[in-house]
Amino acid sequence: MSVQLPASMLVLERGWLSANNILFHEGENATLVDSGYVTHAAQTVELVGHTLDGRRLKRLINTHSHSDHIGGNAALQAAFGCEIIVPAGLHATIADWDEDALLLSPLGQQSARFQHDSLIGAGNEIEMGGLNWQALGVPGHDMEALGYYNPEKRILISGDAIWENGFGVIFPELLGEADGLSSTRATLEMLSRLPIDIIIPGHGSPFATVDVAFERAFRRLDMFTAEIDKLAWHAIKVIVSFAMIERRRIPADEFRAFVLSLPFAIDVNARYLGLPEETMAARVERDLLLVNALRRENGEILST
Repeated sequence: MSVQLPASMLVLERGWLSANNILFHEGENATLVDSGYVTHAAQTVELVGHTLDGRRLKRLINTHSHSDHIGGNAALQAAFGCEIIVPAGLHATIADWDEDALLLSPLGQQSARFQHDSLIGAGNEIEMGGLNWQALGVPGHDMEALGYYNPEKRILISGDAIWENGFGVIFPELLGEADGLSSTRATLEMLSRLPIDIIIPGHGSPFATVDVAFERAFRRLDMFTAEIDKLAWHAIKVIVSFAMIERRRIPADEFRAFVLSLPFAIDVNARYLGLPEETMAARVERDLLLVNALRRENGEILST
């Protein structure tokens, strides 16, 4: 079901690897939320340039610092000279370009380095597209993440805090960095109390089935809380799938070594699953083939 957004807002719905881009028209200027993955940066610049329709891209704002949300920052700034605004908690991580904290090295992902111009924190307000948006702390998937909420139109830009069918992988929990499960629960409880008519997620179409989405998210969170090994296995498969979408194809006899080259897969398996590494890699291959996330063809394994 399509949703009706204000005329000043346009959602550029992207497929993996990129997160959605949300463009706000503001007279002669414009603001963009999130910029996609680095290998899609040229496409992002082209898409944004087309939808600007002669306007100046004045600002680029991020929901959080994962590679599929910040990968086009540098290219957009080079193309349009826009100011880059990031969540306040990410100041040092981005300024120092800490590839471990940005989850680039652990996940086998990449991004183009950029420098931000200013910060936005939870509790701040910002005008985008002629509407006033409240910055909300939405920790869990990323402990420094922000959502943006407009109470007048009852719209939430959720990033990866909630999707129509779940939420982003709870990385802090799996990496032993923070209590990501309880933070995710607190975030979902806070968001579910807001009067929301439309959610614009980081991935997938904007949707109005808000209550149903929260019910799904809480059920999923309950399952992961009760059986954290399910969260661990889900996360390993997600990261391998993401990496394969970027690479597209790999010789079949190299696939298991490829899985074992991802530090996140090794670490999460050791922490939560305790499988022999070769067994873990073989099961990832089997499971992703079974659900058609991968397929075999002419001696190669391909992403679908």
